[in-house]
Amino acid sequence: MTVPVPLLELKDVHKAYAGVEVLHGVDLTADRGEVIGVVGANGAGKSTLIKILAGAEPMSSGQLRVDGEPVTLANPHDAHQRGIRTVYQELTLAPQLTVTENLLLGRFPRRHGLIDWRAAHEQAGTLLGEIGFGAINPRKIAGRLSVARQQMVEIAKALVVEPRVLVLDEPSAVLAGSDLDALFALVRRLQDRGVLVVYISHRLVEVLDLATQIVVMKDGVIIATTTPANTDEDELIRLMAGRRLEQIYPDRRPGTEKPALSVESLTRKGEFADIDLTVHKGEIVGLFGLVGSGRTELAHCLFGATRPDSGGIAVDGTPRAFKTPQDAIAAGLALVTEDRKGSGIVPGLTVRENIALTTLHATTRAGLVDTTAQRRDVETMIERLDIRPAHCATMPVVRLSGGNQQKAVLAKWLLKQPRVLILDEPTRGVDMATRVSIYRMIDDLARAGVAVLLISSDLTEVLGATDRVLVMREGRIAGGLRSEGATEDQVLAYSIGRAA
Repeated sequence: MTVPVPLLELKDVHKAYAGVEVLHGVDLTADRGEVIGVVGANGAGKSTLIKILAGAEPMSSGQLRVDGEPVTLANPHDAHQRGIRTVYQELTLAPQLTVTENLLLGRFPRRHGLIDWRAAHEQAGTLLGEIGFGAINPRKIAGRLSVARQQMVEIAKALVVEPRVLVLDEPSAVLAGSDLDALFALVRRLQDRGVLVVYISHRLVEVLDLATQIVVMKDGVIIATTTPANTDEDELIRLMAGRRLEQIYPDRRPGTEKPALSVESLTRKGEFADIDLTVHKGEIVGLFGLVGSGRTELAHCLFGATRPDSGGIAVDGTPRAFKTPQDAIAAGLALVTEDRKGSGIVPGLTVRENIALTTLHATTRAGLVDTTAQRRDVETMIERLDIRPAHCATMPVVRLSGGNQQKAVLAKWLLKQPRVLILDEPTRGVDMATRVSIYRMIDDLARAGVAVLLISSDLTEVLGATDRVLVMREGRIAGGLRSEGATEDQVLAYSIGRAA
């Protein structure tokens, strides 16, 4: 009797960078129709494992088998030839091209030797509709889509030719509502068709709901393999962090009654209209809304990246007209954007250089940078936010895990000591233990008098980490709730226009 071989096997896989080993003998077996949930703290080795499966990084030693046959993935093309497609957490679309062009690049239908654009757009629209992302216009320029919509296009791009193995790295980090439902439905359909899905996520509830097998990574090794029936969220957190997290969100106390940020009738045509909101000193206000609600566009306008058509902004009671982000920074505002790769970090710089960017002027004397002061300040922030590895200041920032890159972005703005901090998806791609430390940091800032506007697509986060929640729908504030006592259903009802 022939024993069936699994679709994918990793045997004693090691990986080292410059002599420093980051994977220490990973063994993994997965088969057709499975959903393998991979969880672990930032820096656990998940990103390196993904790159090996994608053919983006060679393993230092070990063996990778597909259908029982040893294979060498020298590049992503080799992985594609074996039916392995990867959707990274960071966006890789060509932003100047249309959705159709991104999806069908190299596979355009032709007529009389020329690209048949009508057929191409129809083909792209059909694909988007089949996988549940039909709300996306294939003719639209990809870079003009929201980050959430771009993430959906990334997933669609991996499915132009149906893969045998689909690796999804934090695919839901910027999705909510019906978009999230569409993603889950897609994963289940692929599973039913025999596709192996490797699902990496810090949203443990999702992993418990979707996975057939859960793999826990810590310090470059797999420390546990279990099933949703045999574990729960608390146990996964304990395995990942090495301890239990007794309380995820800090106990909040009321802020002051002094407005730090006031917005009145703010309007930008085609994006949002008649926005009224106030964030007091020491207060954390959550801003929730589904894709297309206008929340990120509002954040960009508040920060001076775009200009309103009408309405006003005041900081500490003083009216302001921001022509550029520099004007907003000078007034005491800071913005952590949702697109970490595109506008959060400067990939070509080191960790220290990235963190020091906002205070470069303050540490410069007679045209020369006071490197001693800069080094001291940066090292303090690295220690305060537990950016790993501990001695990472001189490393290229792109060598950090996604969660640690996010900490570096936060550190950059904390050095500036803002009066108003706008956070757009601050815990995107961040493990639960790191989330807890970020929530503590946000709470500490609020207690020190900083006004915080927290934009999030995570309903649990937007209620648990805030004092009040405002909900946007179709470019307007649809409602507001005190966080204490409010439910996720109430917030979601406002976002879809069904609140009483």
